[in-house]
Amino acid sequence: ERTVRRDIDRLRELGYRVQEIKGPDGGYRLEAGSQMPPLLFDEEQAVALAVALRIAVGTGAGIEEAAARALATVRQVLPSRLRQRVDTLKISAAGHGAEAQVDTEILLTLSAAARAGEELRFDYRPPGRTEDAEPRPTRRVQPHHLVVRAGRWYVAGWDPDRGDWRTFRVDGMTPRVPTGPQVAPREVPGGDVTAFLSARFKGSEGADAWPCRGEVILGLPVAEVAPFADEDGVEALGTDRTRLTTGSWSWAALAAALARFDTEIEVIAPPELRTAFAELSRRAGRAAGTG
Repeated sequence: ERTVRRDIDRLRELGYRVQEIKGPDGGYRLEAGSQMPPLLFDEEQAVALAVALRIAVGTGAGIEEAAARALATVRQVLPSRLRQRVDTLKISAAGHGAEAQVDTEILLTLSAAARAGEELRFDYRPPGRTEDAEPRPTRRVQPHHLVVRAGRWYVAGWDPDRGDWRTFRVDGMTPRVPTGPQVAPREVPGGDVTAFLSARFKGSEGADAWPCRGEVILGLPVAEVAPFADEDGVEALGTDRTRLTTGSWSWAALAAALARFDTEIEVIAPPELRTAFAELSRRAGRAAGTG
């Protein structure tokens, strides 16, 4: 008990607010204060914090300057040994530049609405589009989750006006206040918001898989195909031929993606892919002035 009391006194000296409850069922409870007291991290936590702060600049959340100041604050109180480890971190998060930046307050508003199960009204202008001559109607969404993907922020949620799940780029949203009423919670399709968003980017309304998949044989060794095939099926057929099974959101996009290998292509299946290559050939001929 004496050791516990000494520890409590030490916490209070550091600025932590500790409530004491007396009696046989009493004890101590740590309370939140008006200011942040000193934080005690072990070595792994300190390095993890430094890594997180360094990659924060790639999230597009508008916290770059604050993250840099926080990292400087953490660094100056680290022991010399840990400071040297942190200084060896050379991390760059590849984002999409200023176009992907979002207001931190908008992120907090969306997150609060999702957490409270509230419907959100917002004005929406898809990024990259100029101002419309006529104002767009106010949209509604029941936000389920905030997701950052390739340096851009998205909100996934139920759109009550369209009766379906939708994703919105956060940098095109201007929330209206106050928020709407509370709504019954919904489960995102498939139960995994990351897989749901990945499927939507692939043009799939269901499973996280490309809606258009084809099989071809490329006139290249497998070593030149595998680095660009991600998780697709790759099989070596001798020293200079490779079987590749891959997909895309449309047959035209799949044919164009395969053409980037700049080699002879033999289509195994399906017929839709052959048709897409034929149309791509006609378009290429017209672009070259020979079709």
